[in-house]
Amino acid sequence: MRFFIEKGELIIIEAVFFDLYETLITEWENGKKKADFSPATMLGIEEDVFKSEWKKRREQRMDGFFPNAKSCLVDIFHTLKRPYNIKDIETVIENRIQAKIIPFQLIDEEIIETIMQIKRMDIKVGLVSNCAPEEVVAWDDTSLAQLFDSVIFSYKVNCAKPNKEIYDIACSNLNVLPKHSIFIGDGGSNELEGARKAGLKAFHATWFQPLFISEKISGFPKLNKASDILPFIKSNT
Repeated sequence: MRFFIEKGELIIIEAVFFDLYETLITEWENGKKKADFSPATMLGIEEDVFKSEWKKRREQRMDGFFPNAKSCLVDIFHTLKRPYNIKDIETVIENRIQAKIIPFQLIDEEIIETIMQIKRMDIKVGLVSNCAPEEVVAWDDTSLAQLFDSVIFSYKVNCAKPNKEIYDIACSNLNVLPKHSIFIGDGGSNELEGARKAGLKAFHATWFQPLFISEKISGFPKLNKASDILPFIKSNT
């Protein structure tokens, strides 16, 4: 167990929560997607139209309103009032699954070692990820899965970051209070502000981000690599 001082108050650290995509794993390499494909082309929908409709449904994809990618894609066709080929949809889904598996195939050893060091301090480790089912099919087979004391996938709990409820669920699962917890994420979905409003101490994970992106987020301590969190914890013992 470790602690830090905030506004004159001694805060005991009982848990550290991590985001998943662009925090523990990344879809990008040398400025390009590791695996990229064009669902719009495969479905016969104009690229800008598809991106707009897919983006509109992001929250509903994350919070489980759409139980799977198929239901979301069918809804897009219904909204556009266009006919669809179910085989084309299934092909797109399979391509998406394969694309989402790739980031799990190479986990940064420093990230794994950092998590292990946190656990050796008798601090619990949790995951809080906004995701749809097809995005985490590879999770159970990764070296990360066995390291976490609790895993929260947004679609399973029917709420997503930055909603306060998802942080409350995460803390409840580990039987810790938000003020005794740290959240580390790349800042997508306004997750850092959400964590702070929920009472957690939030840190900005920048190690997978280009500088021009990381600079857009301010007001949170920045971590240039995963192990940067360790001196913060150790220095406040």
